[in-house]
Amino acid sequence: MKKALITGVTGQDGSYLAELLLSKGYKVYGMRRRTSTPNFENVEHIKDQIEWVSGDLTDLASLIEAVRLSDPDEVYNLAAQSFVAASWPQPLATGQITALSVTNMLEAVRLVKPSAKFYQASSSEMFGRVVETPQKETTPFYPRSPYGVAKVYGHWITVNYRESYDMFACSGILFNHESPRRGIEFVTRKVTDGVARIKLGLATELRLGNLDAKRDWGFAGDYVKAMWLMLQQDQPDDFVISTGETHTVEELVKVAFEYVGLDWKNYVVLDEKYVRPAEVDLLLGDCSKAKQVLGWDLEVDFEQLVHMMVDSDMKRLSQYKEMVSI
Repeated sequence: MKKALITGVTGQDGSYLAELLLSKGYKVYGMRRRTSTPNFENVEHIKDQIEWVSGDLTDLASLIEAVRLSDPDEVYNLAAQSFVAASWPQPLATGQITALSVTNMLEAVRLVKPSAKFYQASSSEMFGRVVETPQKETTPFYPRSPYGVAKVYGHWITVNYRESYDMFACSGILFNHESPRRGIEFVTRKVTDGVARIKLGLATELRLGNLDAKRDWGFAGDYVKAMWLMLQQDQPDDFVISTGETHTVEELVKVAFEYVGLDWKNYVVLDEKYVRPAEVDLLLGDCSKAKQVLGWDLEVDFEQLVHMMVDSDMKRLSQYKEMVSI
């Protein structure tokens, strides 16, 4: 039985990855930071199948202990401060949690289980003000947020450990990937939640920022398969994971509102407070290397993804509406 340690296991990606690994017969260890009110919402259905270990990304000693206890064959480092907008008011915390923590995890693995295969969650936000389109593994980085800068550090320190210590360490440069488990503060989920609230009479408007920003959106459940495939290769390497299609925020809004039979123009309000200090205008990934080398491909397209998320929020909020009306 293979053993895997996942940081960020209670997040969107971590929960889908844990499901995938459990289905493949892995013993899954989930690392979580001690809190007075733990949030298991995304993994409630598999919580008892996960072995839980304590650890804090900013505390090397706790990470060493987590690796020692789990003795993993594979380590998936998914935990981070992952909300781009929050990285401007919290740049130091973002640097500690999203950048330096990668060194902590790599060092813990190097010291305790150097034979373990290591996956680092890199991000398309590293490309920022893109210098070429589409973006591929060799495209230079030009991050436009403290989050993007932190992810660049995490990416390059992973490359450095691979080359310095001959570790099997690789990065997945994942473009935007969403699901019903996405945090409510992210624009995709903000839109689908807002659409459901308006349709059910729980809200009258949806306030958004830049509708012209273009993103390459895919389904998180598809993307975690690519993570696993990267660690099944004979040699470590880095891969762009994307759909190869780009859509504006306005397209996202239009698809979501049309799905419930509403005209988005009657409900969307543009609000300057949601405009980023430095915007990333266009992200579009070239995932041909992942398709060729890993044999990876998508199963859920853009419209299916948006409809899936609207359905989930409609169901959740319908139950809430019934409960409060009793």
